[in-house]
Amino acid sequence: MSENTLQDRAAGAIMGAFIGDALALGPHWYYDLAEMRRDYGEWITAYTDPQPHRYHAGLKAGQLSQAGWILRLMLNSLSDCGGYDEADFCRRLEEELFPELDGTPVSGPGGYTSQSIREAWRRRVQQHLPWTETGGHADTTEAIERTLAIAVRYARQPRQLAAAIAGNTVLTQADATVVSMTVAYGAVLSLLVQGHRLDTRLSGRLMHLVKAGELPFHAVTSDNLQPPRPGDPDPPREGRFASPDALLTPSYMAAAASDPDIRIEPAWKVSLVYGMPCAIYHQLPAAYYLAARFYDDFESALLHAVNGGGQNQARAILTGALVGAQTGLSGIPPRFLDGLENSAALCRLAEQLAAQV
Repeated sequence: MSENTLQDRAAGAIMGAFIGDALALGPHWYYDLAEMRRDYGEWITAYTDPQPHRYHAGLKAGQLSQAGWILRLMLNSLSDCGGYDEADFCRRLEEELFPELDGTPVSGPGGYTSQSIREAWRRRVQQHLPWTETGGHADTTEAIERTLAIAVRYARQPRQLAAAIAGNTVLTQADATVVSMTVAYGAVLSLLVQGHRLDTRLSGRLMHLVKAGELPFHAVTSDNLQPPRPGDPDPPREGRFASPDALLTPSYMAAAASDPDIRIEPAWKVSLVYGMPCAIYHQLPAAYYLAARFYDDFESALLHAVNGGGQNQARAILTGALVGAQTGLSGIPPRFLDGLENSAALCRLAEQLAAQV
């Protein structure tokens, strides 16, 4: 178990996500690594301005993209309501975000609006559909990028965590596999906030929560993934995700990170191993790998996440939260806080949320 305090770890998770978002603002979405190196040098180490011809053009180093903007909106809602209130969060989207959008990609806070948010905007604003019908088919990590705050808030309450994250996810993404992987990430983050490491034992801890009925995943195996015995009842399926596989992924990534016969060198090439695109099934293995390999080294984890190119902003947000939860806010190098715009205000929000855990 980590020796830093729960509040320090909770605040570290939130600030790690904000730092990851801002750190990748400039070199976001370069799929040609030679082009990224040309524009930003061989190794990105700090916040950078976006290029005029690229995503987020016009923003400055240390500012947040729309993902960070929505995360801050979620934090405000959690803080004001004392927990997750779906009606309040949806109201904030309608009053604070949606009026800034026009349905096109290059629009809104941060200069770019993701597919899942554009689809929710169209269904809610143009088609006047209820919030129960606004979720689209994007297979990306936007829901994780905002619900990680819910995971921190309910780090000691897995049932509430799963229900709140699942409910919030379907506002923008309705695919059951995306929902299950989003809830799984939140469950992983909650254990790190509690003080556990992202290691080969973590998935076992998550499976104990499944067996205890605390996490809504379907599992037929017995302890240690042993086969079911004759006569064992079929576990109830109602309201449960199809399988617990999303909970098993983190420890497999941790095993790869610690196995001396498996080396990804330099570590930024994790983006090539698991894939540079936006989809959640590319992003999560890379984030889990980096967070396991650099569990006590916030700077290395974030810089390797960013320098891998592609959808490095999502990779950095997810990795930043996971590693920040392990190092705590006290373990984040001051320069990352100093260069982040509105850092003091964001830290206050993170600490307010941490006090609720």
